[in-house]
Amino acid sequence: MCGIVGYLGYRDAYPILIKGLHRLEYRGYDSAGVALLNDEGKLNIYKAVGKVSNLEKLAVGQDQSGSVGIAHTRWATHGAPNEVNAHPHLSQSGDLTMVHNGIIENAGTLREQLKEKGFHFRSDTDTEVLLQLIEYTRNKHGLDLASSVRVALKKVIGAYAIAVIDRNTPDTIIAARKSSPLAVGIGEDNCEFFIASDASPIAGYTNRIVYLKDEEVAVCRRDKELEVTTLNEDHVDVQAKEIDLDVSMLDKGGFPHYMLKEIFEQPHCLRDCMRGRVLPAHQRIVLSAVTEHREELIHAKRYLMVSCGTSWHAALIGKQLIEQFCRIPVEVAYASEFRYSNPVVGPGDVVFAISQSGETADTLSAVQLAKNNGAMVFGIVNAVGSSIARVSDTGTYIHVGPEIGVASTKAFTGQTTVFAMLALAIGRERGTVDEATYLEALEELQQIPDKISRILEQSDAIRDLAQDYAGKRNFLYLGRGMNYPVALEGALKLKEISYIHAEGYPAAEMKHGPIALVDEDMPVVFLATHHNLYEKILSNMQEVVARRGKVLAIVTEGDEQVRRLADKVIEIPSTLNCLVPLLSVVPLQLLAYHIAVAKGLDVDQPRNLAKSVTVE
Repeated sequence: MCGIVGYLGYRDAYPILIKGLHRLEYRGYDSAGVALLNDEGKLNIYKAVGKVSNLEKLAVGQDQSGSVGIAHTRWATHGAPNEVNAHPHLSQSGDLTMVHNGIIENAGTLREQLKEKGFHFRSDTDTEVLLQLIEYTRNKHGLDLASSVRVALKKVIGAYAIAVIDRNTPDTIIAARKSSPLAVGIGEDNCEFFIASDASPIAGYTNRIVYLKDEEVAVCRRDKELEVTTLNEDHVDVQAKEIDLDVSMLDKGGFPHYMLKEIFEQPHCLRDCMRGRVLPAHQRIVLSAVTEHREELIHAKRYLMVSCGTSWHAALIGKQLIEQFCRIPVEVAYASEFRYSNPVVGPGDVVFAISQSGETADTLSAVQLAKNNGAMVFGIVNAVGSSIARVSDTGTYIHVGPEIGVASTKAFTGQTTVFAMLALAIGRERGTVDEATYLEALEELQQIPDKISRILEQSDAIRDLAQDYAGKRNFLYLGRGMNYPVALEGALKLKEISYIHAEGYPAAEMKHGPIALVDEDMPVVFLATHHNLYEKILSNMQEVVARRGKVLAIVTEGDEQVRRLADKVIEIPSTLNCLVPLLSVVPLQLLAYHIAVAKGLDVDQPRNLAKSVTVE
């Protein structure tokens, strides 16, 4: 959701900014823009609706010179997606330009106050309001740019990540953040700076990154040390982190879409997720978080899980795994509702925050409430150095590599794998899982990547099958037990990228309402793998068949009973019931992908969606 890139140094800024915008396209956006300050002190601003490629076409033949600049991909909040509302914005005097992620909640009030002081607004955005406030502050108090930013930000309510340039101080970029991620990369010999919403635009230029904290302001000056202060001008000790981000992971690797690449990366990613943690030779699962926080975890009175979207579905699986192996009660909440529901949370509780990006605003807010109430926070994230990772008391990275496609795939299986390891490790420490079960699950975890590879071999067959479904308008996804969250996830994937309405339900709940929708034009996807509720899901399937519904079933290899009932089947290898979501979700990912492709849709950047949702 919205992306910022900035550069200050000795190279041409434009190619760096455009490459950075392309690397941030995964976040979801509807317009893009760039501001360049050339050697004559002129600000050149180019903005376009739609893709970054449209911006590039617009800039052809234009002045692209300058070694300082900022750029942005916008996901509309205040104001329609058009060129006027696109960033970067220009101040009334034409001296300042700024890009901004987040939402200024009191923008309406500030806008009216600034109008009374003679300011005129070109756009409908809250961003332009903040920029004009910075200019007003500078003019009124005669402050330098950094001080003007600090004073102005004290007057705003909301979330922000900003980068600001003043054409009268061409060797400086000011950056600041609150509740929206922002990183500053420090180039060779401290003579250049790279500013970005996350590390992906910085990769390949430097591995030294400073992640700004809330209400911190970074002053980037050419050939000077990075200076970071609080809004109260207290100096902050700058500590750069060294990141290890493989640039090759950021391209499509020969696949037509990032989403398909990431689906096919899952065997490799899950091996990375388990590497050094699942140790068959030692018959152990070792997680540093469990080792270092053993007492808090095994003696917790309950676990709470807060997350959104796909991560919420992974949490539903985590709940079942932990309750099964650890015998600790678990509650799962939408992070967006958690802090507004007056939750009972406090010391003795462990709150798990699950987020691929580690920047989800709703989840961060839930984390802060939990910490304020004395609960322990356990982060499960993918992005190293992200906000949730930094504020958590402990946690586990899923280590599946950058996920560029907006529709999450490998992050889901990575989160589910972490929950499996976590449940087994804590269960063993608590003595609530017997040794034979523990060792059987440990051994089977090692086999999961190879079994996913076998499912991926069916991609072409699923592509052919998808042709029959591309014209449908509604789907039902039904599962029981561990497969119920998979049904939810399968329905979400289809909605996200094909724009087909789909609902996931516990299979037994179908007769309490959704069965009214079933007819000969309604595809019903059953998760019908072998487990203790197998006979019951066969009965649910009979109910659909009796009403002429079209059944597509995900089944265990060799299943003949379901094959006789279903119109179409997709087989997956046999595994333990506790691990079946890691396999049963893969054909649903492929099905959604191939249906969307058959409809000619933009799979990686579906309309209206953003990868990293950094606003409430």
